Amino acid sequence: MSLHTNIQLLKESAPTQSRRKQRVYNSVSELIADPDNPTPMIRLSERFNSSTGFDLYVKLERNNPFGSIKDRTALYLLNGIQLEEGQVLAEPTAGNTGIALAALANAQGTSIELALPDGTPEEKKALLRFLGAELLEVEDELCPLFPTEGARGVIKSMVESAAYDGKYVSPNQYENELNVEAHYQTTGPEIWNQTEGEIDYFFAAFGTCGTITGVARYLKERKPDVRIIGVEPASREHTLSGIKKISNLPAEHQPKILDYSLIDDIIEVEDRDAYKTGIRLARTEGIMVGPTTGAMLHAAEITGANNTGTAVVISPDDATKYISTYAKWLDDEAD
Repeated sequence: MSLHTNIQLLKESAPTQSRRKQRVYNSVSELIADPDNPTPMIRLSERFNSSTGFDLYVKLERNNPFGSIKDRTALYLLNGIQLEEGQVLAEPTAGNTGIALAALANAQGTSIELALPDGTPEEKKALLRFLGAELLEVEDELCPLFPTEGARGVIKSMVESAAYDGKYVSPNQYENELNVEAHYQTTGPEIWNQTEGEIDYFFAAFGTCGTITGVARYLKERKPDVRIIGVEPASREHTLSGIKKISNLPAEHQPKILDYSLIDDIIEVEDRDAYKTGIRLARTEGIMVGPTTGAMLHAAEITGANNTGTAVVISPDDATKYISTYAKWLDDEAD
């Protein structure tokens, strides 16, 4: 028996935790964060955070293998689907879930087609094409009324159409409770462990609402007075990919997996404040985040101006997917 064969047999038989310590894996999916392998949190210094007594931490989900918090969601969604031969995954996406689903689908030899708003940043579209996903670009706002219009409507029609005879199967991240479960089982426990239970505020954006619901449910079970702050764009006409405005939606259009009873406050953020805060973070702390993180940090600063305690902001991804949209805000003239 060769040395290579011996090593391979050891790798396949070794417990996952042992292999993780050696940084040896059988699949790229094993790199996705969980409580035994959490994404890092960084405490922001006074160069960025001027609020005395308000400790502000940012949790960097870009450290997942496909670059975003949606890696967690995609793994749980795919683990909950049994595809028959010839069936194709289909999903609406603002980019990050699609990237994670496409990468994981490639790793298991599954075909995938994705519908996304034509306003999705070009960097995300390029990554999806790089992964070989079939893309359906839809004339769509980044913040449409849902669930029947735009990218969601396209996928819904593909899945339900008799003409396709069951060819397409959608995990439906917007309504699938596994989206919530991913964050209840992983993101929430990580934050609790990393703060040693000393968390007073948690900030997350409204997107599919899996992150904020799953994390909030976990944290409030352990500390009922922790405050959960949801962040949304100031209007439906915005350029913040992956974030939705949910206030004042009619009941039939409200996110199906969002548990409103867990939300203590909602803060609206203008595009300008989101982008400029993201830029300021890079230039004061060297941390490069997307504009949605900028929106949450801006909301945290508003909260911290009149409060004390420990706050955690979830950072869904990094700046590299948004350089084209950041560009207009980079010059001093934009201040």
